[in-house]
Amino acid sequence: MWGGRFAVRPDDLMQAINVSIGFDRRLAEQDLAGSHAHAAMLRKQGVITSEDEAAIQSGLNAIAGEIQDGTFPFREEFEDIHMNVEARLRELIGPAAGRLHTARSRNDQVAVDFRLWVREACDRTLAQLLRLQVALLDRAEQHAATLMPGFTHLQPAQPVTFGHHLMAYLEMFGRDAGRFADARTRMNECPLGAAALAGSPFPIDREATATALGFDRPTANSLDSVSDRDFALEALAAATLCGIHLSRLAEELVIWTTPQFGFVRLSDAFSTGSSIMPQKRNPDAAELVRAKVGRLMGSFTQLTIVMKGLPLAYSKDMQEDKVPTFEAFDALELSLAAMTGMILDLEPAVDRMAAAAGAGFSTATDLADWLVRTLDMPFREAHHVTGAAVKRAEALGVDLPGLPLAEFQALCQGITPAVFEVLTPAASAGSRQSYGGAAPDQVRLQVARWRERLA
Repeated sequence: MWGGRFAVRPDDLMQAINVSIGFDRRLAEQDLAGSHAHAAMLRKQGVITSEDEAAIQSGLNAIAGEIQDGTFPFREEFEDIHMNVEARLRELIGPAAGRLHTARSRNDQVAVDFRLWVREACDRTLAQLLRLQVALLDRAEQHAATLMPGFTHLQPAQPVTFGHHLMAYLEMFGRDAGRFADARTRMNECPLGAAALAGSPFPIDREATATALGFDRPTANSLDSVSDRDFALEALAAATLCGIHLSRLAEELVIWTTPQFGFVRLSDAFSTGSSIMPQKRNPDAAELVRAKVGRLMGSFTQLTIVMKGLPLAYSKDMQEDKVPTFEAFDALELSLAAMTGMILDLEPAVDRMAAAAGAGFSTATDLADWLVRTLDMPFREAHHVTGAAVKRAEALGVDLPGLPLAEFQALCQGITPAVFEVLTPAASAGSRQSYGGAAPDQVRLQVARWRERLA
């Protein structure tokens, strides 16, 4: 490839550190697409003849067939996917293959290939997020009124519903989808035609190649075109946040499937056993999803460190952009599929959750609110009275609904039997009618909003 300048082949160690075909072969489809568009543009602009373009297009189609059926000869001697394709094209069609590289460089070639791959990864992720959101939405609608404890500090706080809890994750994954869509919009500019770093003296039509490859427009600065990897960093940042949300949900599934909680059960399809303890049912799928976020965070960090000190324009350091990005999206796509499967698979233990919803004096806030509404008591005073009631109930070994009226009235004479109407978990959850609250009617309202949005 650079034999006119160099007389000696690279040292074996140089070859080992320099070669990238082992991983950038994943860009073959994108590389062929870019070459098809570039060849068509060169012919239209009169840079190459119709005969040469026809030969090039035919050869590229033949290479695509070889790659598809697994017969393409990926060779380390040609270093990367671009030169492997070009070398094979020369073998198939002869000297006309050398005209394909007119008005382009591997710098803009890899930039467009990688951008196409990341764009497609974002599209796949958005489709997977939609499937996960629909699964959560269906479950939330089924369990809009299914009581469960809400937690803060992993301690019982206030009763909510299982549907409301699942809708919280729907919001998170909705933000993730928005980030991927936003990143995709920003990355949808075509660097092809920037050549090595300064553009091309040939009469190329960058608008034509951008359109042919589905981009909104060509990139506006040739230096930035070949040196930018923001699109990959943004996608990895979105993937990391999505992974964090998946990990939080996975952690809750791990907790909920323990005998101590027993809120949900995963079937054999999403559980594993033990090699020594016959009784075990391990939520390994959830645990592995929880762990994958480390790979996502690591990939984002790795690429930020690669890019942070690079001068313009292209540096070979940027060859290290692909492996972390490929690995991150492999992990994310598997995690999204596994989480969707678990959401569809799990069976809530409705009675167990309902019983737990009232534990830990979870309706104490409802008592305080009742004192404010009914007796016009300042909230801080109501908080104090409620705290004293909890302390007394704890001493008697009962929950708040089990505390005798006389005990309540010893703390505040104005308390009437009506107070017991607000101290059940169902009444507590049902009272949270503020927008976005835990009341079943509010959950159903949010389900309807999301159904319209996802449609």
